[in-house]
Amino acid sequence: EMAGEDLPVMPVDHPLTFFGPYNEFAGTGVEIGMPLLRDQGNSAYMRDTGDPKSTEGGQIEWGYYYEENPRLVHPREILEKDQARLSPSQRDLELEDVIEPLERAMELTPILTELGFNESHSFNGLLQTSADGGPSMGESQKLRGLWYAVGIWIKDGPGMGKLIADWMTHGRTHVDHHAIDFARFNEFQLDEKYIYDRCWETAKKIYNPPVHPREPFSKARGIRRSPFYEREVELGGYFMELGGWERAHGYAANEHLLEKYADRVPVRENEWDTRHFWRVSNAEQLAMSDDCGIINLSHFHMTDIEGPDHVELMEWLCAAKIGGDANIGKGIYTHMLDDEGMVRADFTVFRMADRCRLVNGADAGPRDLIYMRRMAQDKGWDVTITDVTEKFTTTGIWGPNARENLKKVVTAPEELDIENFPFAAIRQISIAGKTVTAFRISYVGEQGWELHMRYEDGLAVWDALRGIGVMAVGVETYANSRRLEKSLRLQNADLHTQYNLIEAALARPKVKEADFRGKAKHVEYRERDHQPAMLCTLVMTDNVDANGVARYPVGNLPVMDPDTGKTLIDELGRRSYTTSIAFGPSIGKNIALAYLPWDYCQEGRKLTVSYFDEIYPVEVVGIGYKPLYDPENLKPRS
Repeated sequence: EMAGEDLPVMPVDHPLTFFGPYNEFAGTGVEIGMPLLRDQGNSAYMRDTGDPKSTEGGQIEWGYYYEENPRLVHPREILEKDQARLSPSQRDLELEDVIEPLERAMELTPILTELGFNESHSFNGLLQTSADGGPSMGESQKLRGLWYAVGIWIKDGPGMGKLIADWMTHGRTHVDHHAIDFARFNEFQLDEKYIYDRCWETAKKIYNPPVHPREPFSKARGIRRSPFYEREVELGGYFMELGGWERAHGYAANEHLLEKYADRVPVRENEWDTRHFWRVSNAEQLAMSDDCGIINLSHFHMTDIEGPDHVELMEWLCAAKIGGDANIGKGIYTHMLDDEGMVRADFTVFRMADRCRLVNGADAGPRDLIYMRRMAQDKGWDVTITDVTEKFTTTGIWGPNARENLKKVVTAPEELDIENFPFAAIRQISIAGKTVTAFRISYVGEQGWELHMRYEDGLAVWDALRGIGVMAVGVETYANSRRLEKSLRLQNADLHTQYNLIEAALARPKVKEADFRGKAKHVEYRERDHQPAMLCTLVMTDNVDANGVARYPVGNLPVMDPDTGKTLIDELGRRSYTTSIAFGPSIGKNIALAYLPWDYCQEGRKLTVSYFDEIYPVEVVGIGYKPLYDPENLKPRS
């Protein structure tokens, strides 16, 4: 309340029941005598409390997490100290509230039936759940110098304590902290109802069932919708959400393509591998590469930076050159580094005559926005930084026939010719009477453009392209399968502050003359004979499990030496895991990116990965940036 800020956490009741006396450990002095038992399917655990002379000793504790109807307690409802039996975090418990799971526990561990229920000791304790399941730490979004560390469970306490201490003292942490940074939340995600709904859902998933890496939220949905949303619904869009935006990963209307590409789009027999994935997405990708398609990119986070010092700010923050008249009218892909020269962010800067527009990912944008504001404030620069995400919308058009089809709807088709529209250039074009900022770039390995326009103009542009028969392609192709075939990196997955720009194979040929944050370290790293690790491309050479089922992994898999069976560790102590993984239908293999220690960075090197406790062979097919898919029509970049 003092800061005018709501935190994305909610307390939730957690029943703690005690049975006893239990005197097996009398006189031993131990505080916990036996291993903790987790009854995962029952959302419960059990432990003994040790020697009766210890603080809580002489009992059996049975704890439960409400699974079907979690009981959130608004902070305003937490009891005052004089109202609570022992402390404000301890609330009265009615045994009837947990009788069904307790009866199941008694079947598993009959000792509970033999001991007496200690009603006076049992209570509902309060734990914290958060709006996305992770801790919320870092400096307040509204009040400089006020730091938070909330949503942290006791098992994480020591590690999180070190992180927040290092962060406050040195401005960075030894492991990347984007996933716990309070700055990751958009303003709408700090609304009281949003917090309640999302915390209610994360509370249901504390113990059971296992949470899938692609698990979508069911609550607080439909908050942000593109201007094409209703059209996507009509196409049978399979929607997931990112940054509040509803994104179709594929369309039921395209499922006729599954017959055409049946031999190249495998059926995923394992339920876990196919959960929250739609097979049509892979067929759409193949059809796009045969012709062209449009992809809804409305999830882009956009920030306008303007004012007398806006170029100076961006030049200081970005590793690429932003200043100079020659850059006006260009889109500049670049990175922000921290003081140690490690990769903090990646995005594209649209350099305009009077401002810079930073085009970012939906999940990285809020954090980078706040970071830029803080840097401008610390440097005393006169800039205005504005979130304009909801004022604009974007669609991409890509494929070998992208230029031919786009020419059919633009007012001046000749503007799209290669000699008039070089790679990475930005031009104003007109479609359906609407002004569109076209940026010639590709994240899917096919020629084409990002088309940026005002939100209210988006539907007319979409309809114009659909009207000439251009197919809608789900964002799965863009976000996962094709970008991995093209060896393209993703912020907060493949790029983060534990690796430098050279290790990520994204360093420019020359270091710009102007100073920028992290430059000294960046130059130092470039002078090494080789880096401690490199981001490499791997393919699975055999994906069939012990039951004869082909697997299509999701999540982060440890990368191991087949001779020792141990996870690879580089000279700086960093372990090798897959940072991204997806099946690439254009090459017909599971593809992964992973940072490998330098000694293992050889093409053809045979390694292994572990998935559901089974070992699968992989081969290193690229060191640094090396596309596995590179169509002929993309080669001209002049």
